Amino acid sequence: MTASGPQEWAAVDERLAVFAREDAALAAARTSTEVASPGIEVSRQFGRLLHTLAVAAGARRVLEFGTLAGYSTIWLARAVGPTGRVCSIEVNRDHAAVARRHLEAAGVSAWVDIHCGPAADVSARMVAAGVEPFDLVFIDADKANLPTYVERALELTRPGALIVVDNVVRGGRILDPGDDPQVRGVVDALAALQGDDRVQVSITQTVGEKGWDGFALLRRVG
Repeated sequence: MTASGPQEWAAVDERLAVFAREDAALAAARTSTEVASPGIEVSRQFGRLLHTLAVAAGARRVLEFGTLAGYSTIWLARAVGPTGRVCSIEVNRDHAAVARRHLEAAGVSAWVDIHCGPAADVSARMVAAGVEPFDLVFIDADKANLPTYVERALELTRPGALIVVDNVVRGGRILDPGDDPQVRGVVDALAALQGDDRVQVSITQTVGEKGWDGFALLRRVG
């Protein structure tokens, strides 16, 4: 067996991209350089996974923490279709404007709402307003506030809903988070989930074009 590393991981993702085919709108959102941190969007394979999970769950209402250029938003919007709704939270108004253009090009903007502002504040207002529960939540915002985001996701979903949390392995740094607030936020969020009888938790490590990381899949049971 040959040695493997980031170059081989990316090559495998490229080979498997046939299972996550993109049209021009998706490709444009994924490769956008109009955002402050290009390249941090989800991978093609993960976008397809989000789409598959939403379809399999029969999701009609989806909440997303972190819009960026709208790549994962498009996958989720196409999963729920025009009779569904995707609510996405983005702190950066410039990013939100970029995402809206990509959503328009993808033909899904009519059933996507982008809420601008800090995710902790926007989601708190949703809880206070008693919005209709969501069927699926995708969390891909800053990880320093992840414990708050996960708790809000649990407050805003119905029993049986799915919550997907990206970037929870962080190249293995969760073993020794030090004083990195992004890694510490992940460690604290995972610690809070231990013994939480509201959820079933599954965590999977991943390697690929995005490097070594992983995601948590939560199912709200109560």
